Amino acid sequence: MTAKGGMLRLETSGNGEIVDLTEGVKRIVAAAQADFGLASVFAVGSTVAVTTMEYEPGGVADLQALLERLVPTRGDYEHNRLNHDSNSYAHQRASIIGPSETIPIVDGGLVLGTWQQIVLLDFDDRPRERTILVQVLS
Repeated sequence: MTAKGGMLRLETSGNGEIVDLTEGVKRIVAAAQADFGLASVFAVGSTVAVTTMEYEPGGVADLQALLERLVPTRGDYEHNRLNHDSNSYAHQRASIIGPSETIPIVDGGLVLGTWQQIVLLDFDDRPRERTILVQVLS
């Protein structure tokens, strides 16, 4: 087994911003020259997550609204009380979705559905520079 990879770095506005990572991940996979294997996409941080979805305005708005209903921005959070903080909701949302996705590679390309993109969700309550590690195992 061989491991290769790269990093994506981007600025986000936080507050639930959803960013399409698909093209960046595809570039790293192409550079790794793996015919078959797996691409692991991992976001560094406790208030950020990675998943797949149909990345279009309606889908983005629906996912953001769902997460607000499930884990409201304004809530009675122990983390906020204990740490004099305001972003417990961001940690909770990131924990529910998780920091990574693993996508198969077949014939040198990511195996994604027609309307499936890899996305980063930044839940923190302020702009951030985010780092995403992509490892290609073949």
